[in-house]
Amino acid sequence: MKPVIEQQEMLIVTGMSGAGRSTVGNALEDLGWYVVDNLPPQMLLPLVDLAHRVGDSLPRVAAIIDVRGGKHFSDAQEAIQSLRGSTSLRVLFLDAEDAALVRRFEQVRRPHPLQEEGTPLDGIAAERRRMAEIRASSDIIIDTSDLNIHQLATTIIEKFSAENDAGLRITIESFGFKYGLPADADMVADCRFLPNPFWMPELKALDGLDERVRAYVVGATGAQEFIADYARALEPVFAGYQRENKRHATIAIGCTGGKHRSVAIAEELSAILSGLPGVAVSIKHRDRGRE
Repeated sequence: MKPVIEQQEMLIVTGMSGAGRSTVGNALEDLGWYVVDNLPPQMLLPLVDLAHRVGDSLPRVAAIIDVRGGKHFSDAQEAIQSLRGSTSLRVLFLDAEDAALVRRFEQVRRPHPLQEEGTPLDGIAAERRRMAEIRASSDIIIDTSDLNIHQLATTIIEKFSAENDAGLRITIESFGFKYGLPADADMVADCRFLPNPFWMPELKALDGLDERVRAYVVGATGAQEFIADYARALEPVFAGYQRENKRHATIAIGCTGGKHRSVAIAEELSAILSGLPGVAVSIKHRDRGRE
């Protein structure tokens, strides 16, 4: 028997077709899990062996298995039981009421994978029979009947986030308006109202990372108020993003050339936002090196 790797987690996601496996897989990926979709049960053992070999580089692995595996799915319960003694394993079962499942299949205009020549209800009944044993031995069961995709993703984030997982990852990007807006910006702030160091001979060749430029920009009239007020205005936005499961956002800070003011302001704003709970901040200076 292989020793249990205490820091390595293995999650098997299964359940009824239409109950939200894809949504769960996406939410787990956003949390940093390595997710394998539509894995034949026979591949569970090789996957766990691989995860054990690479160790810390794959600390959290999720495998999504379901009746799309056809005849191979009958081996799922045996494979799961064989893994329970060799790894930190949990099984998540997604379920929903028949009416909710039928409604979802009708909305996407796709047949149930087991309905064959029958109706979606026939397929659902057949799937429930196949799933009964796994459902009975699952560690976590989530009924998604009354959950939309955002609510389901929130449930997964609450259950499977590590303590140090950020709920929202923000990129602060400085740029120059004369080179165009960043295509991926969710919000844009304009700091061209501040005096431009470009016109100061001793600062022109420097950029916003230089302390002399930073002091000039941040010390200008209105700069501190702008930074503090904008940071406060972003707090309810970030809270709303997390409620709606928007996990990534880019805030663009622009000046004329993207070299002085926007760089300095982006650095100051980043330092403030990094202190918000559940928010991880990275910074990017798109046009700092341009002439």
